[in-house]
Amino acid sequence: MAHHIPEDGTLLPLMEEFYTIQGEGYNTGKAAYFIRLGGCDVGCHWCDVKESWDAELHPLTSSDDIAAKADTFPGKAVVVTGGEPLIYNLDYLTKQLQDRGILTFIETSGAYPLSGSWDWICLSPKKFKAPRPDITPFANELKVIVFNKSDFEWAEKYAEMVGPNCKLYLQPEWSKASTVTPLIIEYVMANPKWEISLQTHKFLNIP
Repeated sequence: MAHHIPEDGTLLPLMEEFYTIQGEGYNTGKAAYFIRLGGCDVGCHWCDVKESWDAELHPLTSSDDIAAKADTFPGKAVVVTGGEPLIYNLDYLTKQLQDRGILTFIETSGAYPLSGSWDWICLSPKKFKAPRPDITPFANELKVIVFNKSDFEWAEKYAEMVGPNCKLYLQPEWSKASTVTPLIIEYVMANPKWEISLQTHKFLNIP
């Protein structure tokens, strides 16, 4: 039976939730509660959570319950990820979190309209479905996954669309890391407005 996800965001297809250390980008090394929502049509072939793509596989869960559970952990920061979380209206979930004094972070491709109230927006654009121009100015962090040499030019295109205070990161795609990491090092040294993001959680063997 198909999900009927309410437009007010009071129920969301929850794939998984877990407390861990943020592994990549600006907030690397900080404790956070991850909320992974099911559903994505961006279709990155190197996606490491393809099981998140089909929202029907993941139970509709009360946003109140999600926020209450997040509040039981010492680290008062939540990362909402997916899938592509902005498929859904996240106004209600973020209000429940912020009313509890929890910081709200999102990881998004920017392919859907922005909803929710966010303390930190990580925009990770994908070639398969471009981010919306009405989202790019709000990004606190631009994180571009580098799969091959052509991705640098593509990264620069989005660097021009974000605000002047947005942090810029290049991150090697995990399976290509041995090939692209030396290229990223060279690029960042020549273009120091960029920084390197690594998937440290994979080195630490944590989720």
